[in-house]
Amino acid sequence: MATCRICLKPTTKDNDYHAECLELLFGTHTIPVLDIELSKMPGLAAEMAGKMSISGVQEKVSLGLSDDKSRLEVAPTGGRYILKPEPSRFAFVPQNEHLTMRLAELVGIEVPPFGLVELKDKAIAYVIKRFDRLDDGTKLQVEDFCQLDEKRSRDKYQGSGELCIRILQKYASEPLIEIRKLFKMLLFSWWVSNGDQHLKNFSLVRTAEGRWRLAPAYDLVCTRLPIPSDRDLALPICGKRDNLNRRLWLEFAEYSQIPERAAARLLREQIDALEATLRFIKASFLPDDLKSRYQDIVRQNTELLRQS
Repeated sequence: MATCRICLKPTTKDNDYHAECLELLFGTHTIPVLDIELSKMPGLAAEMAGKMSISGVQEKVSLGLSDDKSRLEVAPTGGRYILKPEPSRFAFVPQNEHLTMRLAELVGIEVPPFGLVELKDKAIAYVIKRFDRLDDGTKLQVEDFCQLDEKRSRDKYQGSGELCIRILQKYASEPLIEIRKLFKMLLFSWWVSNGDQHLKNFSLVRTAEGRWRLAPAYDLVCTRLPIPSDRDLALPICGKRDNLNRRLWLEFAEYSQIPERAAARLLREQIDALEATLRFIKASFLPDDLKSRYQDIVRQNTELLRQS
C-alpha cells in the first residue's frame, strides 16, 4: 500500500494520490505537471519579491493552473496556489508542514486544501490553495493581526495570546465564535511545539457577505524538529511561553470568556486526538527519526494537559 500525499491515508499500490483528494485540491483527478526544479526556486522567489502578498522568510512561489488543469504554472499575480520547497537551512520542512496542517484538521481546525507535490527534479514541495481567492478570481480582503494592531511586520513577535483575543473582540463580526477558534489554534500550536505562531500567522478575512472571520490556519509546523532547542511559544499565554499545563489553559480560557465546561471540552478534544495523531505521524513522509521525535513531543504535551 502507498500513502496519499494529500490526506495521508492508504492508497492503492503505486498510486500517490486519491482521485477525490486531487479533485479537492486541483479540481482534477490527475496530478498537474510542475516543471520547476528546486535549484531554480530561489531565483523565482526573488523575481516575485514585491509582486505577491505572501509574507515570511521561507521561499514561496505563486502558482496557477493552466486552463486545462494539466499544468501548474508560475503566476506572479492572480495565482491560486502557494508553493513552498524545502529551505536550504532545514530539511523536511514541506513534510513537516503537511503533517502539522493535517493534524490541525484532525482536531477540527479549518484549513485550506493542501498537499505534497514533486518538482521536476523529484524534490518534494508543499502546495496550498489560497483561502483569499474565490473560484471566480475575486480577491477577499485579509488583515493579519500585526496589521490590525498597527504594528510593523518586524514586530510580529511583540504580542501575546491575550492580545489576539482583544483583536478579535474589536474586529471580528462574531467575536465569541472566532475566539473559540483562536483558542483551539493556540492550544494546538503549543501541543505540536510550533514556536513560530506569531501575529502575522493569524488573520481576519472579509467574506463575500461582508463578515469578518478568522482565516483558516496556515504556516503550521513543529519547529522543534528542525530546531530541537526551540521549545517556546512565539506569543506567551498567561505570561508563559513553555511548560503550559491544564491550569494555565483554563486560566487563559477564562480571560477569553470561554465558559469552564466549554474550555474543558476543548482540552479533552485535544487530549483525545493523541492516538489518531500518532497514527498520522507514523503515516507521514518524515524520516523515522523525526517521526519518533514528533510522537514524543505530542505525548509529553498531552501529559501536561492532563496535569492540574
